Amino acid sequence: MADTSSSNAYWAANIRIIYICLAIWAIVSYGFGILLRPVLSSIAVGGTDLGFWFAQQGSIVVFIALIFFYAAYMNKLDRQFGVDEQ
Repeated sequence: MADTSSSNAYWAANIRIIYICLAIWAIVSYGFGILLRPVLSSIAVGGTDLGFWFAQQGSIVVFIALIFFYAAYMNKLDRQFGVDEQ
């Protein structure tokens, strides 16, 4: 990856996916767990309401899923731009 335009495109794609992952995580942890908890309290999940589930477990599960998604996406992006570790 020698030319500047390719390098800029790589980092732009990297920063874009970071912002998307952070937005999803913020919406799930803060939005669903705190702001929308009263709305989600009428939906039962595993003996408790959905808002409580998101606050206690859901945001962690989504965060772990985002980690795996980000790693897979970055491997694909690295191969696309020729900066993979092979």
